[in-house]
Amino acid sequence: MGTQAQPMSRWPLAGRDGELETFSTAWGERRCQGVVIHGPAGVGKSRLAEECLAEAARQGWKTRRATASAAAAAVPLGAIAHLIPPAVDLSDPVAGFAAIATALAGPQRDRHWAIWVDDLHLLDTTSAVLLRQLLDTPVVRLIATVRSGEPVGEAVAALTSENAMHRIDLTAFGQQQTQGVLEAALGGPVSRRTLHELYTASGGNALYLRELILGALDSGALTSDGEIWELTASHLAGTPRLAELIESRLAAAGPTAYPLLDLLALTEPLPLADAQQAAPLDVLADLEQAGLIHVTTSRRRTTLQLAHPLYGDILRENIPALRRRTLLLQQAQRAQAHGARRRDDPLHIATWQLAATGTADPALLIQAAALARHAHDYPQVVALLEALPDGEHTVTTGLITGEAYFQMGRWDQAETVLARTDTAATDETDALAVTLARSTNLVWSNAPLTRALAINDAAYDRVASPTGRRMLRTNEGFLRIIAGQPRQGLTCLADLETDPATDSDINAWLRGALMKPFALPLVGRTGEAVDWAERAHAIHRQVDEQALVSHPAVQRVPLVLALTEAGRIIDALETGTQAHAELAKEGLVVRVWLNVFLGRAQWLAGHPIEARRWWAEAAALARTIDHAMVLHLVLPGLAACAALLGDLRPAETALAEHRTLPPIPPGILSAGEEAIGEAWLHAARGQLNQARTILTQAATTAHETGHLTSEALLLTDVARLGGAKNVQGRLTELAEQCDGALGPARARLAAALAADDPDQLITAASELEAIGADLPAAEAAAAAAAAWQRASQARKAAAASQQAQTCADRCQGARTPLLATAEAAAVLTAREKEIALLAAAGTASKDIADTLHLSVRTVDNHLQRAYAKLGVTTRRELATALGTPTTRPAPPAASTR
Repeated sequence: MGTQAQPMSRWPLAGRDGELETFSTAWGERRCQGVVIHGPAGVGKSRLAEECLAEAARQGWKTRRATASAAAAAVPLGAIAHLIPPAVDLSDPVAGFAAIATALAGPQRDRHWAIWVDDLHLLDTTSAVLLRQLLDTPVVRLIATVRSGEPVGEAVAALTSENAMHRIDLTAFGQQQTQGVLEAALGGPVSRRTLHELYTASGGNALYLRELILGALDSGALTSDGEIWELTASHLAGTPRLAELIESRLAAAGPTAYPLLDLLALTEPLPLADAQQAAPLDVLADLEQAGLIHVTTSRRRTTLQLAHPLYGDILRENIPALRRRTLLLQQAQRAQAHGARRRDDPLHIATWQLAATGTADPALLIQAAALARHAHDYPQVVALLEALPDGEHTVTTGLITGEAYFQMGRWDQAETVLARTDTAATDETDALAVTLARSTNLVWSNAPLTRALAINDAAYDRVASPTGRRMLRTNEGFLRIIAGQPRQGLTCLADLETDPATDSDINAWLRGALMKPFALPLVGRTGEAVDWAERAHAIHRQVDEQALVSHPAVQRVPLVLALTEAGRIIDALETGTQAHAELAKEGLVVRVWLNVFLGRAQWLAGHPIEARRWWAEAAALARTIDHAMVLHLVLPGLAACAALLGDLRPAETALAEHRTLPPIPPGILSAGEEAIGEAWLHAARGQLNQARTILTQAATTAHETGHLTSEALLLTDVARLGGAKNVQGRLTELAEQCDGALGPARARLAAALAADDPDQLITAASELEAIGADLPAAEAAAAAAAAWQRASQARKAAAASQQAQTCADRCQGARTPLLATAEAAAVLTAREKEIALLAAAGTASKDIADTLHLSVRTVDNHLQRAYAKLGVTTRRELATALGTPTTRPAPPAASTR
């Protein structure tokens, strides 16, 4: 369910920390006479000046404001007349200006004024001279904004050129600054796709960004599911004010420029030669000088495009239908007259013809669709091929259309097209291509594995060549790995070592090479997985011209998983973040799974805020394409992250949605890992026994399906929640079966916790910290500190506490039972800790007794001893001492298992 935010009356200032620091430094200088903020229109000069004025007021300066304008400039002192004290005689300017300074200083001569003048470049000469006089006294300082590129009079230029006048140059926001502004304005995290769309649309212009957000909120195009803000519409309308601002900006170009501006809005980027047919060269030069167009030269080709993405939106809305048609067809004719020599010319021509007339030459549409497919622009592929007359459709066009629907997550439409295409496939090559696409769509769309395998098995009757049958065997491995059968899938991919250059369909090899490094880390072969992912990526890059199914960066998705399980968590996060930027235009299916694995890597690192953000974005995308396999994984992940942050209600909400999901077949990671949400919510409530039971059962499921690293993840959590003695043996076995640094580090952590040996715990902490597992490292170091404290080793305890704090500082506020109680409860026994955690979470003594199979009297006795040791007298104080949430647990809910 989406929610809308109320537009705020005052826009937050974000992304300008550096500029504010510059202002504070300058303002603190004794010789300072003022600060002038320069920048183009809309970058936030006035908003920054407003904050600077507020900072001056906080330092004790009295403040006044003035706004210069062309109208006010026609009257001497028109902009600042309201700043002049009454009864000052200006008939003698010299004496009058001195009288103004005296009046402003006050009877005690102790008043100091910070005067903000917006649009200083429009200030009249007399006002500029008066300000110059006032700045020469200690009474007045100036804060001003100046729009870059505007003419400035001599008096204003003299005013701003003094050495004691400091300058701040303001530019458009970068993407990181834009993210800060969005999250400050909306009060919560924003999905990376939404950030990309808003940043691209606004160009980092603060004013445009504000109007786009307000317009999207007002229209309901920007909503939150309680976890993350997401754009639900493909077009950003903005606000009427935004349209007025841009129309005013464009109107300054004059009527001679509009033919070119309209043509650019419809067909940019435009070759210079074509642009000169719409407007003379001097007009083009004026538009470039005014910042309305960009001119780019690459080799011998010079092209023009509009300087801001929003200019095209506004221009297109105002182009009449017939004029639009004429301009599009004329440009298509120009491109054809040039011979359509460039690779993307067919795509442009077909798109222009289609937009102008609703149809285009069928051969051109098919060629254009292939180009759009190679560019991974799947909506464009569908739009082009849907325009084909019925009689022009072939197996190739059906295959391309079905694959595009799949990449967009439109599973049912993909199956309809591919099933129809399958019946039309008459030769082996076509049958293979359609089988691979159709079975892939089925297995990702939550259909039973048996149905996808049946499609693959049926193709053996139509495929006789050894190469073709090997491709079907590879496809079976692909399908089984997706469906959560890593060992069986790897068996099918055993002959994938064959040089892909000899493969008749490189895409078939790449499919197997994509899925093999997904399966290898799940069975503990992380080194091979990394090597395979790197190899597949390199080969995909080499043959990108041939391999049109997916972007080469897709091969980075399994690399994130492989690096994570190899104990190279930092490398995994860097690789995944880079791939996310490359895959911004890739289909939803690929992007949603990259989010899943990045969230998992952040979870293992112990960074719940970042993990929560990646998983929240995955959930938002998955809901748009009904991807239940993803939701079964990320909703429990969201709950676990929220529980670590003490945010129990969102954790309960995520798990409640998880319980409503229809059951689905097993998937890549859905072999136990979906239990982490329920387990960590129980842990946050102090119900460690229940949490351990859930995790142990889930680990059994992972073991039975051959997911060794998932089993290790779950058993490590059992150890962290007080069950180390029960799982250390199995974790040691798994460490021997799994290569890489993560497995042994987990096993050593469990052994150290079981032994309560501070030396072993510190060793484990250092090992975990080195591989990027910050939260388990903090827990191990904190446990070591507690052990040394009990042994009266104060110096070692202090060093371990410092190491724990250093790691915990990177964990974004995460609190676990082990971390929360290690120091505060250093003197408690294991039973006292368990009872104290339950009591701190609001559990009644009788319920604690029932849970732990003890008498109420025994529970109360343990609790009283814990109170005495910790120096507290109430359960609220106990919760504070242990750092646990105080929310009373909700009634037990039905298990999701």
